[in-house]
Amino acid sequence: MELELLGWIGSFCFAICAIPQAYMSYKDGHSRGISWGLLILWFIGEVCTLIYIAPKKHIPLIVNYLSNLVFIIIILKYKVFERANLKRINL
Repeated sequence: MELELLGWIGSFCFAICAIPQAYMSYKDGHSRGISWGLLILWFIGEVCTLIYIAPKKHIPLIVNYLSNLVFIIIILKYKVFERANLKRINL
């Protein structure tokens, strides 16, 4: 039981660790400070691991990887599509 709780706590922490960066990307309207390599490898890693663990129905890990996938997509969105008003200012 204690190990299951540790799994949930760890998965929850990993699931929310991208929230500050996703929020910053949303607030600032860009993700300029994050490298493409990190984002692409992170995205591929999340998708592959999610495909691997989904049939095992290990819920804490599924919650973790699905949450991270959502936040990566938000960060990628602002990496590709910066807000138009920021491009003119050249921040």
